Amino acid sequence: MAQPSDIKPVTLSKCAPDLADKLQSWQEFLRVEKNMSRHTLRAYCGDISHFVNFLADHLDKHPSLNDLSEVSLRDFRAWMSRKAMDGAGNASRARSLSGIKNFLSWLDKQGIMHNAAIGTVRTPKQAHKLPRPLHEAQAMEVLEQAGLLASEDWIAARDRALFTLLYGCGLRIDEALSLNMDGLPHDGFLRVTGKGNKERQVPVLPIVELALLNYTNFRPSGNKPDAPLFIGARGGRLNQGVAQRAMRELRGTLGLPETATPHALRHSFATHLLQNGANLREIQELLGHASLSTTQRYTEINAAELLKVYKAAHPRA
Repeated sequence: MAQPSDIKPVTLSKCAPDLADKLQSWQEFLRVEKNMSRHTLRAYCGDISHFVNFLADHLDKHPSLNDLSEVSLRDFRAWMSRKAMDGAGNASRARSLSGIKNFLSWLDKQGIMHNAAIGTVRTPKQAHKLPRPLHEAQAMEVLEQAGLLASEDWIAARDRALFTLLYGCGLRIDEALSLNMDGLPHDGFLRVTGKGNKERQVPVLPIVELALLNYTNFRPSGNKPDAPLFIGARGGRLNQGVAQRAMRELRGTLGLPETATPHALRHSFATHLLQNGANLREIQELLGHASLSTTQRYTEINAAELLKVYKAAHPRA
């Protein structure tokens, strides 16, 4: 089965042949029919591999579909405990459990196998976390100083263009890095392919277009339509880790908090729009959120900031 280059297939060496075959079919289902994002698919594959390896050690044999159907609540709890002992937090274990439930649900719907215990496994409680945006002045400082530590002028222009795009259009880092040369803004709009391969149109400010134009003028590689827009030092598509490292080095130089990440620029985009009068439905469309409830988190940020100001300023606070 063909896999995107950064996705490792589920470990099949410790599976019985019947389970290995269904794992491959499930992966194909997620990738082709569900259009699952490569990050979620990569996470699910890693989680299933960990679970299969655990079962192989736990049962002292290569697990089969029949073995999987007989996994008990105690077995699931033992696996979750092992993940906790390995340092996985509640959020990580909740996501891992989601991957296992997805696979078992698919087996059940296909009429292949049923596990009665999985429905009784409780998802670990997760703390309610708010997005951590930058203040407007901090966001502007990032854009102005991006590329400050770059080794070459074109890399400096690339980092400025990338961070300006993330803040100016509210893109996810993966959405930005997936753009090709033929995906540059046209008539003031940018077409973005988000989660689940859903496409949306995002308006592009002149400052964003200018940063992209400056970068493409410096860009050393060819400008073929299907070539990646953001490239690394070796000419291939820019890796997320490189962009995150550039932001990490920049925030250290500028004295910004650890929450200043590429994704924080997307949070800042949404928060600053809300603070300046945009409504939630508009922000939802711009961010590509499937549910309005996801976008509503940004109203909590405003409320928290308002309370902070109130307590600092009110004489009776």
